[in-house]
Amino acid sequence: MGLLDLTDERWMREALREARKAEAEGEVPVGAVIVHGDTVIARAHNQRELLKDPTAHAEMIALTQAAEHLGNWRLGGARLFVTLEPCAMCAGAIVLARVAEVTWATPDPRAGAVESVFRILEEPRLNHRVVSRSGLLEDECSDLLKSFFRRRRDEKDRE
Repeated sequence: MGLLDLTDERWMREALREARKAEAEGEVPVGAVIVHGDTVIARAHNQRELLKDPTAHAEMIALTQAAEHLGNWRLGGARLFVTLEPCAMCAGAIVLARVAEVTWATPDPRAGAVESVFRILEEPRLNHRVVSRSGLLEDECSDLLKSFFRRRRDEKDRE
């Protein structure tokens, strides 16, 4: 593993910490971190339940924070690290924000819009392409999501 990979792992671990915050709050455990240069400029986790907002995905909140930090909605040069493959809404926002690169941990076979269901980040008809990489800390992020949903099912079975 090279230096770049170790640094990327560090950023994904930050996103995983955010996902654990979401889990502690009863939210689907997804976390996101946006890095510009070698500095974290945004960090967020899912807050749909807390905010009663269907758009309060980790990526969307992080994009808003990053734009505020940079004072510009164009996030050229920014790198997003997220624990779950972005959905269509988030992938669209990532393209519109001109994010340079997205690294995501685990696929979302039902709603993933980077590779699983749609391929929005590389859609040639859009005005921007985003480099994407997958699989960084995949097992840890996948295990967190699986255990969360397993507990939820068990709780419903007990009701």
